[in-house]
Amino acid sequence: MKIRKRLLGAVIIIALLLAAFYYAKSGQKLSEQREIFGSGKKTTIRLWYTDDSLTDYLTVKAVEFNNLKSKTRVELECVSGLEYLEAINKASVDGENYPDVFIMTHDSLEKAYLAGLAGEIDDEQFLTNEENGYSNAALNAVKYKGKYIAYPYYFETSSLLYNKTYLEDEVKARVQAELDAAEGEAAQAAADATEPADEEEAMESLDASKSESEGAAQEMDQATLDQAVKDMLPNTIEDILVFADNYNAPDAVESVFKWDVTDIFYNYFFVGNYLNLGGPAGDDVSQIDVYNENTINCMSFYQQLNQFFAIEEDEVNYDKVISDFIEGKTVFTVATSDAVAKIEAAKADNKCNFEYGVARMPALNGQYLTRTMSVTDCLVINGYTDHEAEANSFARFLCSENTDSMYTMSGKLIAHGNISYENDSLSAFSDVYSNSVPMPKLMETSNFWVQLEIAFANIWDGENVNDTLRTLSEKVKLQINGEEVKEEVLPDATVTITDAE
Repeated sequence: MKIRKRLLGAVIIIALLLAAFYYAKSGQKLSEQREIFGSGKKTTIRLWYTDDSLTDYLTVKAVEFNNLKSKTRVELECVSGLEYLEAINKASVDGENYPDVFIMTHDSLEKAYLAGLAGEIDDEQFLTNEENGYSNAALNAVKYKGKYIAYPYYFETSSLLYNKTYLEDEVKARVQAELDAAEGEAAQAAADATEPADEEEAMESLDASKSESEGAAQEMDQATLDQAVKDMLPNTIEDILVFADNYNAPDAVESVFKWDVTDIFYNYFFVGNYLNLGGPAGDDVSQIDVYNENTINCMSFYQQLNQFFAIEEDEVNYDKVISDFIEGKTVFTVATSDAVAKIEAAKADNKCNFEYGVARMPALNGQYLTRTMSVTDCLVINGYTDHEAEANSFARFLCSENTDSMYTMSGKLIAHGNISYENDSLSAFSDVYSNSVPMPKLMETSNFWVQLEIAFANIWDGENVNDTLRTLSEKVKLQINGEEVKEEVLPDATVTITDAE
């Protein structure tokens, strides 16, 4: 043992002498700090966000990224959403633990860009490459003055939510009614063609045939039933009215179609295809078209719906609408993707016993189309960052999620279209998002949505559509141009809802 200790001591002494020789040749003093061999100094990238539901998911992704990048480490910070940009700006100017990347809704991008807090991304092809699956809606959300100044991360939009079980039952009822009608006609024809002596025998044969056909509708295979439900889904809002006229509703149903008429996010689809506020990217003040013949007719259509669906504004809100749907009180509604989680939770608690589905928002009628509004939360590279390349790399890493884990861990739907969700309703929301209208970025029109919401409320209550939209347009243009504008009076609406029998 003593010999081994001596040998070990000799080895240590030799190692120390060699180290001293190395440092002497290098000119560096032994007392100076030196990185441990192989450790390397890591660059720290800070990500700020405001939604705590993202914390678990982002933590997992940060660990993954840290393991992939030996020279970079990510720090996460969930901060208050109050005066969010102001806090980012202060930290950036002060140079104290500011974020290199931050998550923000796209409608505030103009403000961030003009404040120097949003810079152009360093890899435009990452977004424009079709293989990455970004729709025009996602690209327009992060485009400003022809530049991509953020990465689309996740989104929210609205669409048509329907009670699939009710529609399946209605399909079966209608198929059975058709069978019964056909049997009745056959029975009458047989009775007319049968001699009185043979009438008893003929009736026995018909009774046997009827017995075989009874319940045939109830035994439809699922594929046939699914297709029949798909065919029954409304292509237009007028189709919903026709459905309501012919629907033998269960006792639980209080309204065939009900939505939150007080919230612009659920109303916007009525004018979304024809109202222009800032062009495709929502960043061009020269493109303002609120008052036109199409918006007048669409809002007139909206107003006429009040006589078919008596929805009281002071008695409705989104939470109540979804609660009613879960309780089976409505067949169709307009919902955002959060409704899926609420329904699934209710089903898990045995408080919801039906199936449901999501479909594209129907057109108004055969002439007027619809488009929903969307909001995209994006990853912004801070213009103050000293680590632009690393910040962009981390943002692209987050945007490259190829599973539905972001939804399962946070309830968020990722903005690119390359995710396969186990729940078809989530895929339907992604499909709707691809054709949606991103909320504009224009700072000059930041209060437009409040004004538009008031206009919808007034029109729902019976105010003149033409006058209301003209006044709204003049207010917006005054706000943008700083000068009073008088719109030329357009013809009144010509659209009339067809409530076909």
